[in-house]
Amino acid sequence: MKQVTISVIILLSYILFSGCKTTTKTPPQQVIVGAELTDSYLPFLENKNVGLVVNQTSVIDSVHLIDYLFNKGVSIKGIYAPEHGYKGNVERGEHVDGTTDPDTGIPVHSLYGQYRKPTPEMLEGINVMIFDMQDVGVRFFTYINTMTRVMEASAENGIKVIVLDRPNPLGYYVDGPVLKPGFESGVGLFPIPVIHGMTVGEYAQMVNSEGWLKDGIQCDLEVVKMKNYTHETKYQLPVLPSPNLPDMKSIYLYPSICLFEGADVNEGRGTDKPFQVFGAPYYTPKDVSYVPKSIPVLALHPKFEGETCYGYDLSETPLAELQNIKQLEIKYVIDFYNKSDDKENFFTPFFDKLAGTDQLREQIIAGLSEDEIRKSWQADLDNFKQMRKKYLLY
Repeated sequence: MKQVTISVIILLSYILFSGCKTTTKTPPQQVIVGAELTDSYLPFLENKNVGLVVNQTSVIDSVHLIDYLFNKGVSIKGIYAPEHGYKGNVERGEHVDGTTDPDTGIPVHSLYGQYRKPTPEMLEGINVMIFDMQDVGVRFFTYINTMTRVMEASAENGIKVIVLDRPNPLGYYVDGPVLKPGFESGVGLFPIPVIHGMTVGEYAQMVNSEGWLKDGIQCDLEVVKMKNYTHETKYQLPVLPSPNLPDMKSIYLYPSICLFEGADVNEGRGTDKPFQVFGAPYYTPKDVSYVPKSIPVLALHPKFEGETCYGYDLSETPLAELQNIKQLEIKYVIDFYNKSDDKENFFTPFFDKLAGTDQLREQIIAGLSEDEIRKSWQADLDNFKQMRKKYLLY
């Protein structure tokens, strides 16, 4: 009897202790980007002449990749600058000039000026090209186009390409119309949706293996994978990817609001809240107003410069709420088109390039609802998602 009583007491104590026990969640591990995993790629660079496709985001902690590799004795023969320049201080769409890095004396070649693809002369003597830039996961953000052109030129010239992978801050969803044949441009080269949900390393593998480079050529590609990253990671970018993406709110809103760059609407350029405020003089109601101004580097002569614009200010939206948006928000474009007093000139030819098709513009003009429009691109999206699965690394 005593033994049974003791056993019951022990059992009750265990139940009570277990019920009071608090559980602590293990904090998520910090993402280690490809550039930081130096042991994975430094051996490839020994006794090699190296080219670097980099910008202001190409850092290891607070040290730029150029300086890190230069101090390691790596033979860097060229720096290749994308849109906004290799220091990120050139305005959107402005040509980037070739120059020389003042600290190292390394030649800088522009890939956003006269040439968008490296010429054989630019690549002369190069054995390995390294791509390391922070992308934002949107088809019309031009860094992935720079990467694929570098891959193509490298394949044509027998040069190895190493992509140092970085997170996609929008990597947790895929949405938007898929680019159609005939709508290829500087803001969209291949048949992917507006929000593609891939890291630069995953996308490089897709481009290479799907035969999208010129004449189906493939480059000798190596991707240095990250550690502790998944596609559900809400990664906070430590360095601004471009002058007009000043914070994470602007990045989350960018794919939807950037469509206004092809319409008669100011997308927040010329303010301190680009892609967070947007409007036009004709819009009603007039509850939110602002005046775009010319800002050196950020926005020279923005749309409706000096005019009072009315529209939306989403800058106070909580970050968590913006993270929960998992679709391309076309409701804003529909709203402004319906309020426009000059519908015939509301869209510019650039809109179709951003959308990757003329269908979206025609559907809005025809008065289709947001749901009807979204359903029309679903089959293409489903096919893309199936293809995407083959290339996911995380």
